[in-house]
Amino acid sequence: MVTTIQVDEKTILILKKLKEVLAASSYDEAITKIAIKHIRSEKSMAGSLKKYTGKLSKKEILEDLRDKNDRV
Repeated sequence: MVTTIQVDEKTILILKKLKEVLAASSYDEAITKIAIKHIRSEKSMAGSLKKYTGKLSKKEILEDLRDKNDRV
């Protein structure tokens, strides 16, 4: 289904540049690429190391980063 939308002149200039930069074949493709990129970037990385660190505190993790002999 094709839909027509209204945009300001400055928005169409942005879309033209976006289409060129992304090497998209249409405005639809350019908008879709940007939307997908934005949605993927919203995924949080918080807690991604939990499976490796378990319930260690931040202090415990930092203590083990370097040996005491390495410290200046």
